[in-house]
Amino acid sequence: MLTVEFTVMGIPCLGLNGGPAFKHSEAFSFQVATEDQAETDRLWHAIIDNGGQASACGWCKDRWGLSWQITPRALTEAITDPDPAAAQRAFAAMMQMGKIDIAAIEAARFKAN
Repeated sequence: MLTVEFTVMGIPCLGLNGGPAFKHSEAFSFQVATEDQAETDRLWHAIIDNGGQASACGWCKDRWGLSWQITPRALTEAITDPDPAAAQRAFAAMMQMGKIDIAAIEAARFKAN
């Protein structure tokens, strides 16, 4: 068994190699809560532009096949809005995205009925 200690965004982590029977899957992912579009873009492109692969709804995979969720705090706030219609509009907007566009999420959330 092999373990490795590493740090992700200042958070200490421990990786454990469970052997060849255990492959990467979306059952494990890193979620990164971003503060703004600039940080969202920077992290998304750091993964995608270095051999990674874009997916839907803020998900992507790095060049080693690990899954990442680049999730702006504004998205989390929008899809948990106490107004169910606003939350539903934000969720529907997210479902059309790869990398999350905060302005589009907020436009959907605050759209007048």
